[in-house]
Amino acid sequence: MKLYSLSVLYKGATKANLLKGAYDLSSFSFFQRSSLQEFMTFTSALIVERSSKGSRASVKEQDYLCHVYVRNDSLSAVVIADNEYPSRVCFTLLDKVLDEFSRQVDSIDWPSGSPATINYTALDSYLAKYQNPREADAMSKVQAELDETKIILHNTMESLLERGEKLDDLVQKSEHLGNQSKAFYKTARKQNSCCESEWVQVRDCL
Repeated sequence: MKLYSLSVLYKGATKANLLKGAYDLSSFSFFQRSSLQEFMTFTSALIVERSSKGSRASVKEQDYLCHVYVRNDSLSAVVIADNEYPSRVCFTLLDKVLDEFSRQVDSIDWPSGSPATINYTALDSYLAKYQNPREADAMSKVQAELDETKIILHNTMESLLERGEKLDDLVQKSEHLGNQSKAFYKTARKQNSCCESEWVQVRDCL
């Protein structure tokens, strides 16, 4: 069981704004990590943009699950995990992170904030602590509440897109991806041997 990234974002009118992110890519090659981190940031932002306020959802991509919680005040969080990691624990983590973040960071800073300007340092420690889902056992009350919450499951990233939209076009337009990551993605899409998930494509084709 593995958690790969944990991000806090603000859902704006047209796009999601990354406020803070933490990543554990130690299981990947050093040379892959930069592009993989960019794709995880891109994916997290895309999922927040396409999710409704006040919703929780899980997006399945091959061996990965992306879990998102978008609050009614537009503050959002995404955790990317493997398929074996318990979804309920992921939503417990997202709820806890957003509650703490909203208490420590003034909401006036959310719309225009960035990882460089937002003073919130707990994501790395949460990502490390929750690598063992048993650490969430003390959160049983929150978990019980989440059991009563409807969580939407999307079987693919494409199911989040609007009619006529293509993931390839969104990748090329993305501000989160550098030219090298876009080039790797383009190469991967041409090779049918690569997986559908965009960061898996980059990983397998590097």
